[in-house]
Amino acid sequence: MKIATWNVNSLRVRLAHVTDWVQRHQPSILALQETKMTDPDFPLEALTQLGYYAIYTGQKSYNGVAILSHIPAREVIAGIPGMDDPQRRVLAATYGDVRVINAYVPNGSAIGSEKYAYKLIWLGQFINYINAQLKQYEKLVLLGDFNIAPEDRDVHDPAAWVGSVLVSEDERRAFRELIALGLHDLLRNFVQEEKCFSWWDYRVGAFRRDMGLRIDHILASTALSSDCTACYIDKEPRRLERPSDHAPMVAEFRDP
Repeated sequence: MKIATWNVNSLRVRLAHVTDWVQRHQPSILALQETKMTDPDFPLEALTQLGYYAIYTGQKSYNGVAILSHIPAREVIAGIPGMDDPQRRVLAATYGDVRVINAYVPNGSAIGSEKYAYKLIWLGQFINYINAQLKQYEKLVLLGDFNIAPEDRDVHDPAAWVGSVLVSEDERRAFRELIALGLHDLLRNFVQEEKCFSWWDYRVGAFRRDMGLRIDHILASTALSSDCTACYIDKEPRRLERPSDHAPMVAEFRDP
């Protein structure tokens, strides 16, 4: 089983990239973030032709999450239950005996801003939701764009990012709270290259200079983590013309 996540930064713009990647890598499950389209505009037919089912929840121009899968989804929930939030950021479903939660965490804009306050409130609600889900599902994977670089080694130049969102102590504390619920950061289960990033700014030649951050993650419950055989970031799509600023991350698991 191969489970992947990718912030595509507009599925409309990056549809050809996604279909090509899916055909070559054949993930069992692919979680997408920042689809940036309303549900009637979702390219269901193009993805169905590739042999995938799709569930999605989106909004015009912003946010939006989707999950592609080889088997139909069950127990689908969009959003954080009990949280009144019009932003489309969370989508959960069950595939076989695995609960998949796809998340696009708010960026936060700047420390001290209203968007940063919203991010911290959102994370608090989200942590409570994940805690409840872990009590219900033994095999659970939480993946997506977290907009948090958990440690300094996840940042190309930690000193340059001091005082910025994505690396603040409050955000990192929230990430640690998620891990403390019983989740495992799958990428860290395996030896990785020294600079292991998933996002690079479009500006200042950041990708060419490898000035990136690791803000996309795949976290798994203990029962699922023990079956993980590999986890890695595929940088190749970031080299394409008009790419997303994020690269896909993939986790591979032993089949039951």
